[in-house]
Amino acid sequence: MTDIGQKPTSGLDHIPDRDPEETAEWTASLDAVREHAGPNRAAYLMRRTLEHAQRTGLELPGLLETDYVNTIPTSAEPALPGDEAMERRITAWNRWNAAAMVSRGSRYGLGGHIATFASAAWLYETGFQHFFRGKEGDGSGDQLYVQGHASPGIYARAFLDGRLTEEQLDRFRQEAGGDGLPSYPHPRRLPTLWEFATVSMGLGPLSAIYQARFNRYLEHRGIKDTSGSHVWAFLGDGEMDEPESTAALALAGREGLDNLTFVINCNLQRLDGPVRANFKIVQELEAQFRAAGWNVVKSLWGEAWDELFALDTTGALVRRLREVPDGQFQTYAARDAAYIRGHFFGVSPELVALAAQLTDEKIIECFQHSRAGHEPRKVYAAYQAAVAHKGAPTVILIQTIKGYTLGPGFESRNANHQMKKLTGTEFRALRDLLELPIPDSALAGDLMPYAHPGPDSPEVRYLQARRASLGGPAPARAVRPVALPAPSAKPFEALAKGSGSQEIATTMAFVRLVKDLMREPETGRRWVPIVPDEARTFGMESLFPSSGIYSPRGQTYDPVDREMLLYYKETVDGQILHEGITEAGSMADFTAAATAYATHGEPMIPFYIFYSMFGWQRTADQMWALADQLGRGFLIGATAGRTTMTGEGVQHADGHSHLIASTNPAALSYDPAFAYEIGVIVRDGLRRMYGPDAEDVFYYLTVYNEPKVQPAMPAGVEDGIVKGLYRFREADPLPNAPRLQLLASGTAIHWALDAQRLLASDWGVAADVWSATSWSELRRDALACDAEALSGSDRTPYVTRVLDGAPGPVLAVSDWMRAVPDQIAQWVPQDWHSLGTDGFGLSDTREAARRHFGVDPQSIVVAALAALARRGEVKATAVREARERYGL
Repeated sequence: MTDIGQKPTSGLDHIPDRDPEETAEWTASLDAVREHAGPNRAAYLMRRTLEHAQRTGLELPGLLETDYVNTIPTSAEPALPGDEAMERRITAWNRWNAAAMVSRGSRYGLGGHIATFASAAWLYETGFQHFFRGKEGDGSGDQLYVQGHASPGIYARAFLDGRLTEEQLDRFRQEAGGDGLPSYPHPRRLPTLWEFATVSMGLGPLSAIYQARFNRYLEHRGIKDTSGSHVWAFLGDGEMDEPESTAALALAGREGLDNLTFVINCNLQRLDGPVRANFKIVQELEAQFRAAGWNVVKSLWGEAWDELFALDTTGALVRRLREVPDGQFQTYAARDAAYIRGHFFGVSPELVALAAQLTDEKIIECFQHSRAGHEPRKVYAAYQAAVAHKGAPTVILIQTIKGYTLGPGFESRNANHQMKKLTGTEFRALRDLLELPIPDSALAGDLMPYAHPGPDSPEVRYLQARRASLGGPAPARAVRPVALPAPSAKPFEALAKGSGSQEIATTMAFVRLVKDLMREPETGRRWVPIVPDEARTFGMESLFPSSGIYSPRGQTYDPVDREMLLYYKETVDGQILHEGITEAGSMADFTAAATAYATHGEPMIPFYIFYSMFGWQRTADQMWALADQLGRGFLIGATAGRTTMTGEGVQHADGHSHLIASTNPAALSYDPAFAYEIGVIVRDGLRRMYGPDAEDVFYYLTVYNEPKVQPAMPAGVEDGIVKGLYRFREADPLPNAPRLQLLASGTAIHWALDAQRLLASDWGVAADVWSATSWSELRRDALACDAEALSGSDRTPYVTRVLDGAPGPVLAVSDWMRAVPDQIAQWVPQDWHSLGTDGFGLSDTREAARRHFGVDPQSIVVAALAALARRGEVKATAVREARERYGL
């Protein structure tokens, strides 16, 4: 350990120096350069030496930052293929229509975003013209994660291409009629165009990494050749503040995902101000990505800067660019040449001399216009370098001006994110700048027109020819239905038989079922088991040797448990995605697998098993994105409930995930009590999600870690299991006895069954016990009936119909907060009462925790007696007597 005050060592002090004299000569040379040529020259020589060492293959720690200049010098840029003048005209049409669409929408108060696409127009257009592969060619095409606020520009291009109509553009952000355009990339709202939901910032970059990784997974497992697919993620520099944005950078670097490119639009602005006002976001991101093993391409300055760099014979300009903070650069973009001369160049004699050789016009051009992101040749060079690089993912840090071309009222202004429309004067200036053939007469009113050169114009023919050569339109989502054959009945029959005298938890029952389903000859290989960590907690270690854990490198070490039957086995074609401690990463895995039927035309069956507390509470935003992307699969909330996690306490005790899940329209949530219920639900899920009439839904099942004897399935209960409620055990006959109905879900069914026995033996009360497999599905059915009733339908909600005539009050109990079963209260014809585990969880035995929350069998008995006493069916004193008898 280093003593206080002692300088830290580099680690070299522990390596014997076999030639101290040679070492001293090298350090003395460096000291001499520093003394005679200055520290800047010494630093330059050291960096050039390190760069040379890296190029020649010496293993040295890489430089985390380079100068604030372009990675690719102008002299090394490849020629831009195609017709640049034509592509400029196409980009001009897109800029105009994007601005017109948002401005026209503002008359309804709907708003929209103009400045983001204005800064990024060339970033997209260069990709569409030369790089992004469509789905009509070989393979799956490329996957495009479009920055949400840039959607108007993508719509404008689709309009030019003939994929969208003027009427659709005029319904931007007006979706209620069914034919409008969603505000952002929402596949559920526009499933022919958008593939990925990206506007929840941070989820786009995370999802893109795992999508690229899942592409490799499909290829390594022999499901599909995805070698021709490239993932492009368009991001904002401000978006990189989100923890999810950088959470998986190391994974991408570690696994060498060279099928992935991040394009970060560095316009130096967040939504309401500078990203790093007092620092430099480009340099920060460069260091972060380099440290994670990414190839970094910086594309910052436009061609106008070449003259300045040529005049910088002392390196003063490069040093000044490194030290000026981003907030100041934003100011330069809005001030006159005199201010820039004094503030930027006036700090040293070398820079003053350099500026003396520049006209005011040249200074303004450089500081207020010339950014690499606005020059197609610079953008093309960066993209070409990215796709050519092998062995690592690439991030392109490309500098732009937010609001570029929209005029001084927009460009680089902190408020431009909130500015939703251009004035007539600003539109006329935009028309002139873009050189569009729009007459003044068309701009006379307050409503600016859309502009189109015509379906047979050279611009449209050129655009369509380029897209045809790249495999068709992009972005595009195409679903070619592939129904999977239904699995054999054998795996489900095993659960239907029950466990005999053996106690098993429903978690284990689910894992056993999936293990059998993964052996199915036609569909077994399509299962994608996903676990963040603690696979052994969920009893999944039996899958390790048989299915293998996916690793692109296989197993390069001798596992410590090799001699064990269930050893930790990693393989290149492994089926299990074992992600470590990252629920966010696992959900990104799940989303990629759950949407593979559309992305790649390959239906996959993912199941992601996790601590239920760390699912909907922690990653519900990703589950909404999953629903938006029309994903299909099974989410498994294991170790569910508020009281089943013995000794774990507040942060592990889930009593509310079903309430959160009920808010997601695409989630079908079930809380099965028995193994056979799991079998019925999974079988139904496979039919609904992967059968001939596949639905865009996903299933959420909660399973428990509490071992219980699993009964055999009663006859005729399958329909009730799927719908959400059936009578599991009718009360034994008790002549003239008071009667009530006990509804329970999940592990609470066992407390209800014990309460049923106590009520009969101790109090002469008959209670029927119902298994409520899904409170939320019962509610959805009831809500649908209510909606249909407004149109004259007389359909009765299932829960009302099935409980109709059941004698006595209804008492619902679960290991969830009362709001979960209370979802159905208004449709239950009997008097309604509920028990639940409201409040924080706590560490104790299961029995003590259930007594604490008042849901144990004895507490259920007391609540049942109280409900009957209110109706006058038992003596009021019975409640007090029961509390005393059971020590409550």
